[in-house]
Amino acid sequence: MARTGRSWGRYPVTREVVIPLSDRGAPLPTGGKLMLPIGNARSYGDSCLNDDGILLAARGLDHFIAFDPVTGVLTCEAGVLFSEILDLAVPQGWFLPVTPGTRFVTVGGAIANDVHGKNHHRAGTFGHHVLAFELVRTDGTRMRCAPDEHPDWFRATIGGLGLTGVITWASIQLRRVQGPWMSAESHKFGNLDGFFALSAASDRDYEYTVAWIDCVARGKALGRGLFSRANHAPARPDRRPGAPARTLSMPVTPPLSLINSLSLRAFNQLYFHKQRKPVTHATSHYQPFFYPLDGIAHWNRMYGPKGFLQYQCVVPPIGADEAVRDLIKAIADSGTGSFLAVLKQFGDRTSPGMLSFARPGATLALDFPFQGTATLRLLDRLDEITVAAGGAVYPAKDARMSGDNFRRYFPAHEAFAAYIDPGLSSSFWRRVQA
Repeated sequence: MARTGRSWGRYPVTREVVIPLSDRGAPLPTGGKLMLPIGNARSYGDSCLNDDGILLAARGLDHFIAFDPVTGVLTCEAGVLFSEILDLAVPQGWFLPVTPGTRFVTVGGAIANDVHGKNHHRAGTFGHHVLAFELVRTDGTRMRCAPDEHPDWFRATIGGLGLTGVITWASIQLRRVQGPWMSAESHKFGNLDGFFALSAASDRDYEYTVAWIDCVARGKALGRGLFSRANHAPARPDRRPGAPARTLSMPVTPPLSLINSLSLRAFNQLYFHKQRKPVTHATSHYQPFFYPLDGIAHWNRMYGPKGFLQYQCVVPPIGADEAVRDLIKAIADSGTGSFLAVLKQFGDRTSPGMLSFARPGATLALDFPFQGTATLRLLDRLDEITVAAGGAVYPAKDARMSGDNFRRYFPAHEAFAAYIDPGLSSSFWRRVQA
């Protein structure tokens, strides 16, 4: 089935043939063109696109295989969503060891992008908690990969962007919790120095830390925002573990982006000042803490038909405050802000994949409505700051980084190339190899 392809950022637009996968034991199809396995297509750029090629849609591999409620070891097919794991595991006292900002990613996609979350300083990336998986190559080869079994293929596939083969199933280690509740605090801080002070003071006692940044503010208020820190709460026998309020929806794509300089300035002002006290405390269900945007179905439509570009970078600990300050200043000076601006510190735990993004330092993620060359020029400027700081940009969030910068960010790319399945490719990989 031919289709017009779009990632979650809705940019760029591609044309592909989609072949669904539903039997993990069946041989991979052959179609005469380069193929790419995809999960739920929640990557923001073109790492999940394959223009003029074939997509192997693995969402149909959606079965649970085994779950041990005593040890928390789960084995499932690669197309199972994180939301489905949570529905199964949380009532039995288990939770995902690492989760990104949406629960609608597949296990295979989480491995291929070695996703990270708000607890990187404690738990590292998702790849740290993968015990084993099966990798199927287009020549029919099947390998069980684990830290002690085909360890080189294990390292290449974690963070390998789906290019080493098709993951059919995986075993992961969940973490114990007492219930669905989170005990959280929100601290208001007036500038970037406040963020770094709160982050340093929070990492020891809080498993989850993250900050929202007002990237429109300038001068002495540059980098002001709200810092959230939380732990899983004890069981609450006085409350039934119901889900939060039902999901809203963005029903249609408006003809123009609803995110512009006026709406951004108004939103950031209101969002920063909505918290009147310096510190607030709350016990809430895990969904609004981990997945606030999942509460609005199809929220990506608000950016209009041109879509948006996300930019996520990491800069090393030494000089991180200056680099982040330069990044935020460049955004504020451009007049093109982001209503979603997330800042956090990664810990020192070395990521397990050859092309894993997460590494020690501060990571900043932002969404920009696509406004053509003006947006691309701004992101080029952010690249200059990131490169000068010795940082990197996240491939899962990228739609335009240059090949030269990719090679700077990921020096293991040459070693990784030996593990690429010759029958697989992606729009992203062809772009950064050109």
